[in-house]
Amino acid sequence: MGEMTTFASNGATASGYLARPPEGSDRGRGVVVIQEWWGLNQHIQNVADRLAAAGFLALAPDLYHGTLTTSPDEAGKLLMALNIAQAELDLRGAIQHVKQLTGAPVGAVGFCMGGALSLYAACTNGAAVGACVVYYGGHPKVTLPWDGLRAPVLGHWAEDDGFANPNVPVFEAELKKRQRPFEFHHYPGTKHAFFNDDRPAVYDKQAAERSWERTLAFFAKHL
Repeated sequence: MGEMTTFASNGATASGYLARPPEGSDRGRGVVVIQEWWGLNQHIQNVADRLAAAGFLALAPDLYHGTLTTSPDEAGKLLMALNIAQAELDLRGAIQHVKQLTGAPVGAVGFCMGGALSLYAACTNGAAVGACVVYYGGHPKVTLPWDGLRAPVLGHWAEDDGFANPNVPVFEAELKKRQRPFEFHHYPGTKHAFFNDDRPAVYDKQAAERSWERTLAFFAKHL
């Protein structure tokens, strides 16, 4: 459904996977999809395609600039080596590109590393982000500038997740302190990355489908 494209990023050029909604659907809504630590792989492209099929223009920026891996060890190294300042510029460029295409504030959704970056993008882009979705988000090098957040936040969390779950009480406290609207859902019996259907060891069909329904409804409400 989609294709690789380029967009402006702080005077340079970045790339990503762009999926457009069907002809005749509402083209005034767009979402930026943010990758896991594996890179811009087929799973993330499929998420963009699913959003497009639901009526949203979806852009998944390539934050690793062409690098992909299936090795957890290499993925961990790529996560830690990510230049957060450059990622912020790429995300800002992706948000502005989608906003120009749709003419409206955009949504952000990310998974694992991308979950933290989804919230980071919402905090650093103010009113340009109209809704933020976090799937089990975490990144040890991301410091969130909470005061810039304007978007409501939807969070999806696994029951058993030593990587992301320590962030939950921190996020809740910061959101409550600033009186930002949010809703967090926890999915019993699940592990980190329960949404990723390319990882059968952790994928949970029921939780993935329920979280996706909530995500689509959240974007439909706020975008």
